[in-house]
Amino acid sequence: MDTPHIPVLLNETVNLFKDIKEGYFVDCTLGFGGHSEAMLERYPHIKLIGIDQDKDAMEFAKKRLAKYSDRVEFINKRASDALKELKGLNITGILADIGVSSFQLDNPERGFTFDSDTLDMRMNKDQDFSAKDVVNFYSREDLERILKEYSEDRRYKKIADFIIKNRPITSNRELSEVLMKAGLKDKKQLAPIFQAIRIEVNNELNELENILNESEKLAKNGTILGIITFHSLEDRIVKNRFKEWAKKCICPPEAIRCECGNNNQKGIILTKKPIIATKEEIQKNPRSRSAKLRGFMFTKG
Repeated sequence: MDTPHIPVLLNETVNLFKDIKEGYFVDCTLGFGGHSEAMLERYPHIKLIGIDQDKDAMEFAKKRLAKYSDRVEFINKRASDALKELKGLNITGILADIGVSSFQLDNPERGFTFDSDTLDMRMNKDQDFSAKDVVNFYSREDLERILKEYSEDRRYKKIADFIIKNRPITSNRELSEVLMKAGLKDKKQLAPIFQAIRIEVNNELNELENILNESEKLAKNGTILGIITFHSLEDRIVKNRFKEWAKKCICPPEAIRCECGNNNQKGIILTKKPIIATKEEIQKNPRSRSAKLRGFMFTKG
């Protein structure tokens, strides 16, 4: 069947789980099932729990994975909420692809594209809060905060000022025009601003933190966790959390000697450096350019 989304770092992701034990593999961001299909095909000893808050994507994934129906379960919820329901199960692998699918990005009705007639950016269409609320009703202080933190554009104050002066803004096309007036020259410069608004709408950084928290609670000895990110802030969160989990000593820096027992390591980092897309993949799928995959194996649980 035709697939409206190309999974990034597919082979690299599947290989990250080469030592996965028998049990449940959880795909926290099922999307159109690309990663999950490859995992089910490569590792016949695992069962899949596919999670996604996007109903449209899940319906497509159900059809795609129909041939594995006896090994697959689906949960239509935000990942961090769904993970809380899995306590007691033998979870041997967890994957989270922290990004927007090509289907969502390319579908003008979803309000992610620069020239869309809507101003939306919700990954979950049942959610009330959308980009329209951020752009038209956020205070100057809050607008500047998300633009500074999430887009890392030094012109955040000027951009916020232009957005406020041109309210109400009803579409992404209008927003793009306003941003151009503020001095942004092309789609490459527009992208971080749109991404910042999208991160705020979907509470993406908090969701990533929550996925990490819940994954730690579910992990057993040998559980492998893989996270794919597309934003420097997301990658930093994953990198720092993996480092924290890998520490043997958790005494404060000012401690003269170790008093914690030096036995607090939760596991090992599987990727010394993040795995990135090859030149060949970037040529086929330019959106893979910013993708980074990091892996961790829990040795306690």
